Amino acid sequence: MPIQLSDRDPRVAADRLVGELVPPPRFAGVSFDSYHPDPAQPTQQQAVDLLRAFAGTVGQRPHRRLFGRAKKADRPGGIYLDGGYGVGKTHLLASLWHAVPGPKLFATFVELTHLVGALGFHDAVAALSSYALVCVDEFELDDPGDTVLVSTLLTRLREAGVRLAATSNTLPGRLGEGRFATDDFLREIQGLSAHFESVRIDGDDYRHRGLPETPPAPDLDTVKRAADLEGASLDHFVDLARHLAQVHPSKYGALLDGVRLVCLEDVRTVDDQAVALRLVVLADRMYDRDLPVVASGVTFDRLFAPPLLQGGYRKKYHRAVSRLVALAREGAGLVRE
Repeated sequence: MPIQLSDRDPRVAADRLVGELVPPPRFAGVSFDSYHPDPAQPTQQQAVDLLRAFAGTVGQRPHRRLFGRAKKADRPGGIYLDGGYGVGKTHLLASLWHAVPGPKLFATFVELTHLVGALGFHDAVAALSSYALVCVDEFELDDPGDTVLVSTLLTRLREAGVRLAATSNTLPGRLGEGRFATDDFLREIQGLSAHFESVRIDGDDYRHRGLPETPPAPDLDTVKRAADLEGASLDHFVDLARHLAQVHPSKYGALLDGVRLVCLEDVRTVDDQAVALRLVVLADRMYDRDLPVVASGVTFDRLFAPPLLQGGYRKKYHRAVSRLVALAREGAGLVRE
């Protein structure tokens, strides 16, 4: 019998949340040497060079006064990789993590906010202040509360001498734009920007470079045959979408424990923002775990309704589509074998 994700309700202890904050399986073995810059995009090689140099400074704690906090650094204590989806930002961030000594942490922005929620703000600051490096992937601010929370957290970590590294599709000074009234939180956003030196990475989405377009969706019989493979899950898309509303996003990774292949029946176009954002988080966890997808219904390039793809969260949705199409291509290879 296939696994049914919509029947699962995982319980995840706080220590597991902390212990799992390392690069996901897809990026467990990457390095600067395994990143292949596009010769037509010189910013990619420049980013590698800058990150190698930054890695050499991690672990150098700031000088402290006899009393009080560390002296303010003369330059930003972090590096911020800005670029479109699919240019290898996560690969480079994970390579930086692998290149430096610990203690160190690697988390998506969503995972970091969930960690603070699980531990409490003061305990999270205490736990992370001893780290040499904190890497934050997919940095986005979706609401004012996150703006204040993350700004304060990173300020405390920087004062403790923690080096910071982040990736995003949005420059730090424009985080939150299009999602809420950023003018009301400009001081916090500018404070975040001050923590980082921005590094632009240009290029095309490597996941689809030179590859065919989105593969056609298989029929239901093909999906059910794929679900007979070992470690496969099988859910109706509507059932899974409803179930995600009952599971905290911090548990979406645990929801996929033991799964090797995700099979979905009757994928439909989503026009509800809340449903769509939950699917983005699930897509990220599936991509992290390199889980092929076999799904009937609409193809993933039609998963999100056009108004969503034009709104304030459009970059999240485009990233999710890019990742899901790549996983669907892997799934198509499995059912052809």
